[in-house]
Amino acid sequence: MDDVELDLLDANIDAPPALAAEVAELIRFKTSTLTDIGYQRNGVWNEYTSSQKIEHLGLLFGALAASPHSKVRGFGVPSKHLTMGMLIFPAVWDWYIQWREARRGCYTSWEVNMLQLGLSLVRAETGWLRQSPALGDELKTIPGLVSEDDITASRADWDGACDQFYRYGTARVKEIQRVARVHRDPFEPIMVVLESDSPVGTYRLITEEIMRLMPDSKRYPRTAAESVRSFLILRFGLHLGLRQKNLRELLICPRGTPPTSERNLSSRKRGELRWSDRDNGWEVFIPASAFKNAHSSFFGKMPFRLILPDLLGLYRQIDAYLNVHRATLLGGAEDPGTFFVKTAKSTSLNAAYDQNTFYEAWRLIIQRYGIYNPYTNRGAIKGLLPHGPHNVRDVLATHILKQTGSYEQASYAIQDTADTVAKHYGRFLPQDKAALAAQILNRVWEAA
Repeated sequence: MDDVELDLLDANIDAPPALAAEVAELIRFKTSTLTDIGYQRNGVWNEYTSSQKIEHLGLLFGALAASPHSKVRGFGVPSKHLTMGMLIFPAVWDWYIQWREARRGCYTSWEVNMLQLGLSLVRAETGWLRQSPALGDELKTIPGLVSEDDITASRADWDGACDQFYRYGTARVKEIQRVARVHRDPFEPIMVVLESDSPVGTYRLITEEIMRLMPDSKRYPRTAAESVRSFLILRFGLHLGLRQKNLRELLICPRGTPPTSERNLSSRKRGELRWSDRDNGWEVFIPASAFKNAHSSFFGKMPFRLILPDLLGLYRQIDAYLNVHRATLLGGAEDPGTFFVKTAKSTSLNAAYDQNTFYEAWRLIIQRYGIYNPYTNRGAIKGLLPHGPHNVRDVLATHILKQTGSYEQASYAIQDTADTVAKHYGRFLPQDKAALAAQILNRVWEAA
């Protein structure tokens, strides 16, 4: 989240009830199993996407409602005049994307994504706004943004107004894509890792640092429990390549307990760590429905299933965590059933991680064990910067690209498609292509 979003959050403007109800109706439309009779839609939003779209719409309306004289320098639209119907007017969007450019200093892919959201809302036949002409009755004149003539014209021809916005939005997307810049390089914090010959081998040094500094569990039980948790968080991340939601929501099925059925896990959209007698190892089982890209060709409606390798003491630490350390972390808090739990404190008895607390936990691990400190001689990697759990996926994909040159194999490590990997990680491969080819060709000379 950049400074633009932080400023809007600081403004803390509550959505009026009418607008909140409209957004709730949009979410219901995009998430319900079946559409209402007479409506059509293209695609369904999962929980993650819904939350993201609510946040993005909140930022848009927050900017519109903020005072022009405040730190945000918004437009000053009276909150009672805010309505989803406003999004049919190009002038509203033009003000918002130019406001963001003025605040940040450049256009980015964020503005493209927002406009694409607007385009999906007015798309012919399936757009929610297009199928909701009654929203035109809620429109109010906003000097400098929405005129009475605009409102009258839209009410008279709602489909025509949607078509007009679609033409505008399509053209604006192309214009912004041409000049969009990367506002902040997402790879910067781990660039020293990605540029190494073995990104996974380099990142693994952090887990070795955790073990090197492991305290005595008898003298310092809580600190030792937190260290083992840190070790397992990184090891699971490196072996599984999961998004943080799937990792932090991973349930635990103790040895000797029947595993949870796939149907049950699918309805809860969560995975489970369970003991496999057949494979004599810890198995991670996650139904496809639990993933953000559940409908990706990677899954083909099949679940994710992986046996964790018993390498470098992984199983020993899992058993110690489950038998001793996890209970220490829970204290007297209610067990959320997840493998990873927070340290229960008097100020917070909720032991379940959420998106923010898990991000902060990962970032703290990196600060404590990953970033080299020359004054204390602690920390595994020189040049590493604080970062969150998503970057471990970058490490895995880049490592396989460097070793194989295959986008497809790299996609397997992070449960995605080859096209996505090529788009996001291709920058790390060109300098290695010649070396990969040379390795094959050199074998001819070595055999001579």
